[in-house]
Amino acid sequence: MHIALAFNQRAEEDDQPPATGLPHPRQHDLYAEWDDSSTIQAVAAALAEQHRVSLVHADLDAFEQLRALRPELVFNMSEGLYGASREAQIPALLDMLQIPYTGSDPLTLGLCLDKRRTKEILAYHRIPTPDFIQLRRADRLPDRFRFPLLVKPALEGSSKGIRDASLVHTPRQLQQQLDRVWSEYRQPALVEEFLDGREFTVALIGNGAALQVLPIVEIDFSSLPAGANPIYSYEAKWLWDTDSDPLRIFHCPARLEPLLQRNIEELCRKTFRHLGCRDWCRIDVRLDSGGHPQIIEVNPLPGVLPRPEQNSCFPKAARAAGLSYAQMILSVVNAASRRLGLVEKSDACRSLL
Repeated sequence: MHIALAFNQRAEEDDQPPATGLPHPRQHDLYAEWDDSSTIQAVAAALAEQHRVSLVHADLDAFEQLRALRPELVFNMSEGLYGASREAQIPALLDMLQIPYTGSDPLTLGLCLDKRRTKEILAYHRIPTPDFIQLRRADRLPDRFRFPLLVKPALEGSSKGIRDASLVHTPRQLQQQLDRVWSEYRQPALVEEFLDGREFTVALIGNGAALQVLPIVEIDFSSLPAGANPIYSYEAKWLWDTDSDPLRIFHCPARLEPLLQRNIEELCRKTFRHLGCRDWCRIDVRLDSGGHPQIIEVNPLPGVLPRPEQNSCFPKAARAAGLSYAQMILSVVNAASRRLGLVEKSDACRSLL
């Protein structure tokens, strides 16, 4: 099968916004969601084990490239750059061109990037999620909320904007974080109840009855530097955890009582279905003070850094399930192929999940 790999690649020198003429107040994490060259190469190599692969940069020329290539399938890992629709832009183009692709559709990608909309849908379906409100810098916090609270940009991923100081304990700290989110991202902030229990991340591959939950990953906050807050912040993900000195922050498979594991898995399956996710997804879960799991984030476009020392959770879960990196990527292709009714060319990978 001819597969096009659609991606955004982050170069080492990408510490400044591109020359688009658009105002953009922040600099430090603009490209954090984009993939580096080693990840692009690893995904392309995995696809090439069984398919013919073309590379497509998800830039302003992508439409014409895809129109000319007419691949049988696009492996989509494009993140976009600007706007609340950025993760949905390439899938929307592909829908226009009637070219099938892996992963979720534009609506689901847009909803899951918008933390408030995600949580509204979860709440409607009675899926537990921390109490929340979206605030601008001049808004008042309703009386029902009690500190501590967690403050996040409403429209970011990859821990962007979630700093160690985002866990606030006083009204003054809350205002400081509302001001920071607005000044850096020009967005309202999602303010949510802080759950003080264990945290997990859950990788899923497949669709419908074939949806599989991979071994659950637990985040061990005791590995963070002394004095750090027990949250998976931008510092924890991108600054304190390095390839040369990785944090021992993840345990996979997580040590869980069978009932709690089943509850987490079923909660994630329900979340996957109700948000319309397709083929693969990574869902973050945290326990409340009573030990009950709640959904805190949904990522239908998960990161897949290839090297074990890079502490990428989706590949970590796949390795614990006995999948190589290539088998993980090809399993996503096979999930999409089954969903789309495309001819599958890999009996070996079909039997893995």
